[in-house]
Amino acid sequence: MDALSSLLDGFAVALTVQNIGLALLGCFLGTIIGALPGLGPSNGVAILIPLAFTLGLPATPALILLTSVYYGAMYGGRISSILLNIPGDEPALMTTLDGYPMAKKGQAGEALALSGIASFVGAFFATIGLVFLAPQLVKVALLFGPAEYFALFTLAFATLGGVASRNQAKAAIAAALGLGIAMIGVDHQTGVPRFTFGEVHLYDGIDFLVAIVGLFALSEVFLFLEHKGQGKAGAADMKIGRVTAPWSMIKGSIGTMLRGTGLGFVAGVLPGAGASLGSFIAYTFEKRLSDKDKTFGKGDPRGVAAPEAGNNAAAGGALIPMLALGVPGSGTTAVLLAMLLTLNITPGPLLFQSNPDVVWGLIAALFIANVMLLLLNIPMVSLFVRVLLVPPRYLMPTVAMISFVGIYGISGSTFDLMVMVGFGVLGYVLRKLDVPLVPVILGVLLGNEMEKNLRRALTISDGDWSILLGSPLAIGLWVFAIVGFLAPLIIGRYFRPKIADEAKGEGADPD
Repeated sequence: MDALSSLLDGFAVALTVQNIGLALLGCFLGTIIGALPGLGPSNGVAILIPLAFTLGLPATPALILLTSVYYGAMYGGRISSILLNIPGDEPALMTTLDGYPMAKKGQAGEALALSGIASFVGAFFATIGLVFLAPQLVKVALLFGPAEYFALFTLAFATLGGVASRNQAKAAIAAALGLGIAMIGVDHQTGVPRFTFGEVHLYDGIDFLVAIVGLFALSEVFLFLEHKGQGKAGAADMKIGRVTAPWSMIKGSIGTMLRGTGLGFVAGVLPGAGASLGSFIAYTFEKRLSDKDKTFGKGDPRGVAAPEAGNNAAAGGALIPMLALGVPGSGTTAVLLAMLLTLNITPGPLLFQSNPDVVWGLIAALFIANVMLLLLNIPMVSLFVRVLLVPPRYLMPTVAMISFVGIYGISGSTFDLMVMVGFGVLGYVLRKLDVPLVPVILGVLLGNEMEKNLRRALTISDGDWSILLGSPLAIGLWVFAIVGFLAPLIIGRYFRPKIADEAKGEGADPD
């Protein structure tokens, strides 16, 4: 009952003209970003962080805007998957398997409508899970000391690659790079500058937002410049028809949506798993359970409902460890975590006590945004489809302008702009080498806290390293960390070929 009363207080915060307007704007922009192939929720949120600061938004409205973009991008990824057979982002990959065949059979409108409903179901029940599970996780988090937090951060890094990671070694290198960047600045214990090379501007370290906007937004601009602004078209030739799904189709997919929601939510709560794993597990489980007539991969509506419910449920589930423990459950929540830290709001067990208006207003806004997205994505889908036809040469200058104006508006420093460009080049190089960016960001975000907790633990134990295994909770976290690191090396040998076969062999059409 405490959670419900707190949620009602959250609705009192969220139901203002400004916050509703920001939620609507975030949903609209997020859907557009999700529909554009290659951008995805992480890039979308990173691109719009400077906009939130440029508008001078307080903490709660800024977070409502960005989380609405997050949810909207998860919705929007299905549009290009169904119409073009090009996933808007990685979690939408599984939607192409049956969504595109449905579109080729003249059922594009039905596929879009059903996927919108499945996205709503997944996100709605995941947000309910957030309401009840996050406060319970907070009670567990209050048992954490410095040694337990160090083990928790190690767990986050160990699971960064995820089961679907193509190269665990590259994920480890990226994490080490992020931790190295976090070491830049004055040592908080000794007061000695580290890795500053005499540059006074680096004494305060690297700003989270400068690194994130450079790595995600500017590197995207550089990639488009490399490809000379070439864009993909083809949605104009696809007949959408009426964007409605018959009741028989919805009724036959209800069980699929609920099962996909449950599996996706669990995948989202696990650090490092994320929406991609939630989408794949939901599709694979449903195929094995229901594909008695071998219709999956040939335009089966359940093959659209399962991954959409799964990836949207995972998006909601990933917010739980971020809010309750301060450990992001996905790449996008890592970007949101940076936003919270920049606003001087520390996620973790005390967040629900020290900033209840922020956290419960945010959760209430997620319910509002989810309803808005359902209402937007059905009647306005033809508008979002037209966005696919906008050449990138018009979009990328806008992204660059928002990035530069926003970062300069935050810091007023031309040095930060140069650092942002440097991170943009770094992000471009890492993408070309197929090195994931999320571990770099997580290293920048958690590196200092990881070091502080290690030093505190060793100070308490007078230098005895055994304190890191001094409690059952710490031992359990270390065990999970080891399992999380080794699982991709073992299970991934089965998982990665399987997901590749699903994507290439069944629903994919090279034309």
